[in-house]
Amino acid sequence: MGEKLAPAFMHDKYLFRRKMFAFLGAAFHVYDGDGQLVFYSRQKPFRLREDFRVYSDETMSRELLTIKTPHVLDIWAAYNVENPATGEKVGVVKRKALKSLIRDEWVFLSPDGRETGKLIETSLLGATLSRLTNLFPQSYAILSDGQEIVQVKQHFNPFILRYSMQINVPQPGIDPRLLIAAGILLAGVERRQQ
Repeated sequence: MGEKLAPAFMHDKYLFRRKMFAFLGAAFHVYDGDGQLVFYSRQKPFRLREDFRVYSDETMSRELLTIKTPHVLDIWAAYNVENPATGEKVGVVKRKALKSLIRDEWVFLSPDGRETGKLIETSLLGATLSRLTNLFPQSYAILSDGQEIVQVKQHFNPFILRYSMQINVPQPGIDPRLLIAAGILLAGVERRQQ
């Protein structure tokens, strides 16, 4: 990660929001710990390949990330995260499909395919209850080198899906852009698959 990151990627707290009933593609707002909009993402509807574009704001004039699957209907759900300005691959956020049937698990991969961390649902009981009813909020931990570096919690609201992300270490060992991609994927993909 030799390039200088935009300041929006350097916060230690984020709130991811998605309206539950977006019929023409999902829209995601990401706020920093002070409640300032730092990212806006839109997912185009009716796509065979998942494709999220992340912008600096709702004007969509400055694209910061692309998150997309390389294959049509990718059941293994590997999401390539790229810097659209340079075309360089930032890394991959990959869902462990079989493990996620019982308890959500994702892995973070560097551009060269090395695993740098994983995201797991923290409670087996919570995972079971969240699959039985969407009324039970989910909770996750992101681990790197065996250490919990990030906490992600869903906040119950029947109309707006909200996840908060708390980054507990100043340099997490996972590219911060992959952490933002993971938050958007949780809001955009996880709840839809239950």
